[in-house]
Amino acid sequence: MSLPKKLFIKTYGCQMNVYDSERMSEALGGEGYVPTDRPEEADMILLNTCHIREKAAEKVYSELGRMRGLKEARPDLKIGVAGCVAQAEGEEIMRRQPLVDLVVGPQSYHRLPQMEARLRAGERALDTDFPEEDKFAHLGKRPKAARGPTAFLTVQEGCDKFCAFCVVPYTRGAEVSRPAARIIAEARELVERGVREITLLGQNVNAYHGHEGGLAGLIGALARIDGLERLRYTTSHPNDMDDALIAAHGEEAKLMPYLHLPVQSGSDRVLKAMNRKHTAEGYLRLIERIRAARPDILLSGDFIVGFPGETEEDFEATMALVRSVRYGQCYSFKYSTRPGTPAAERAQVGEAEKDNRLQRLQALLTQQQRALQDEMVGRDVSVLFERSGREPGQMVGKSDHLHSVHVAGEGIARGDLRRVRITASGTNSLAGTLL
Repeated sequence: MSLPKKLFIKTYGCQMNVYDSERMSEALGGEGYVPTDRPEEADMILLNTCHIREKAAEKVYSELGRMRGLKEARPDLKIGVAGCVAQAEGEEIMRRQPLVDLVVGPQSYHRLPQMEARLRAGERALDTDFPEEDKFAHLGKRPKAARGPTAFLTVQEGCDKFCAFCVVPYTRGAEVSRPAARIIAEARELVERGVREITLLGQNVNAYHGHEGGLAGLIGALARIDGLERLRYTTSHPNDMDDALIAAHGEEAKLMPYLHLPVQSGSDRVLKAMNRKHTAEGYLRLIERIRAARPDILLSGDFIVGFPGETEEDFEATMALVRSVRYGQCYSFKYSTRPGTPAAERAQVGEAEKDNRLQRLQALLTQQQRALQDEMVGRDVSVLFERSGREPGQMVGKSDHLHSVHVAGEGIARGDLRRVRITASGTNSLAGTLL
């Protein structure tokens, strides 16, 4: 009997790439590959890339350069690049890095078995098409092996918004929603494997239309699965928060009180230049409606500072919006150009000014995050325990509001969902005791 081949996947970027890496591993599992966390013992290495961060392509080339020694030591090692950088730079990667055997885009990885067969025949393989077929329909059933208590589940891909700073419409394509029946079947399989919490994923997840009730209808259908205790979703666009989805936050007990709803800027002038198609005031009124439906909801967001043309007045409008909302968590970045996007051709804000604004924004966001964390002390929350902590006898899990909570005590197992009283607030986590 031949030994199994070993597959190492390095995942960059968002939760959707984490999910895609799982499905790539499963697709190649049918070809005799088993996962390894040691690249030096792998028979195939895949870099599942993200194009959102600054200089994403150059970072991939640097990583490939570091693998040259592995390839020289083992000429039969196969190296592949997947994900959004692969989609954007496919032929250039092949030309620039001869050590790369395989390049596959995020919409084509269901074809990995056929591509791997070409590698065995001594060919190189490139596939960055946007195929007409549903890739998920061509992926096999997920294996029955036990897994951790939380999982990601992609329900929607692509984006039709064409924000001026974003490459997603070019690397992931137009908005496509998976059929609800297939999502529900996959969710049931995950629950059978031990999953108790599922996060629904999409580049623009609340634009999901594969169920007659939209995302709210899908959430309601998933909530009826026995053994599935918690639901979350990310990432959303303000323009697609419909009445039914807002209502679901107040009506569906399994939908957790946490919402990531990026606004990007508090300046209407900048929002228009970004092609966001919403206003700061409209966003604030939307937040009011969501909080009316679920008063204890914790809000998260994204911000870009130093977008081309942003003035100090525009930046102060962003700071004012942040003070008004009070975020429990946020992601903030300096604007950086993405080749091929409209904003890349505009006059840029100076780096020193970007740095200054980012530091001021992050100081305010950190202050808000810590204040809301501190307010949790004395409250009772539900915690889904996921792993052992640093201290003996300690377990760590996530609260309903996605706070990391560590608890010391006997009788806590991975996958337990327990009530906990919060006793202390740390820098990035909470401490509690079992009730």
